[in-house]
Amino acid sequence: MRKILVFFKVARPQNDLIVALSVLVGATVSGEIETWVKVLLACASAFFISAGGNSINDFFDLEIDRINKPYRPLPKGEISRSSVLLFSISLFLLGMTLSVWVGGFGILIALSASGLLIVYSSFLKKRFIWGNLAVSSVCALAFVYGGLATNDFRLSLVPAAFALVFHLGREILKDIEDLKGDSFSGASTVPIQLGVNFSLWLCTSVFGFLMVLTLFPYIFEIFSLPYLFVVIPGVDLVLAYIIWSMWRDHSRSNLHRLSNILKLDMLLGLAAIYAGKF
Repeated sequence: MRKILVFFKVARPQNDLIVALSVLVGATVSGEIETWVKVLLACASAFFISAGGNSINDFFDLEIDRINKPYRPLPKGEISRSSVLLFSISLFLLGMTLSVWVGGFGILIALSASGLLIVYSSFLKKRFIWGNLAVSSVCALAFVYGGLATNDFRLSLVPAAFALVFHLGREILKDIEDLKGDSFSGASTVPIQLGVNFSLWLCTSVFGFLMVLTLFPYIFEIFSLPYLFVVIPGVDLVLAYIIWSMWRDHSRSNLHRLSNILKLDMLLGLAAIYAGKF
């Protein structure tokens, strides 16, 4: 039982569930759902690919996590690197196998997302801005993946665009938080290359742009009034608070807290998109 809990920690199912919900929202805001089985299989596929990505990230980040996250299972010695690698490969294969039922471009997205997550963890994570863009792109693809499980994916591009910008801002924020460990590992992230102050301004610009962007689906009558009622207090005001708080206190502990708030805020973003269909 204890070993199972360790694998759960490595996979981070709470994050994977958000990815699966993103796929579900991408499907529900798109065209008519011909069969729920296809949509649910897409959600399961995304869940396992996300879990594979989290696991392979732990595999490659062992030395960094000894500094930034010593409480993780690998730095604590609760599991071996080989076990994490095998677990990750199994999750990726399961997720990609399930993508066959999504079909067509869905298979391509599953393969691309898996490949990006592996390349990110093994190489891009330490590279200036490219790692941030890789993670943001994978998160955006989740909505398109859900759209492809229906008869028309075009509307899924709206939440996909939001996800791309949202996660880009959050990834930059996390890079500031992880500055110490990343510096030790020889990474070249935005804060390391251009400094904390520049990174805070970049993060502010990204989140500010997103706050403006969230208004457009209502202005152009893509989503209905309930969307606006949820997105303004649930997303935009939260982003305003994040910007204010990170400038007031950009200590590692506060940035970690803000990163967790943003993770929870993803759920409100999903709720806003869903509400906009009514």
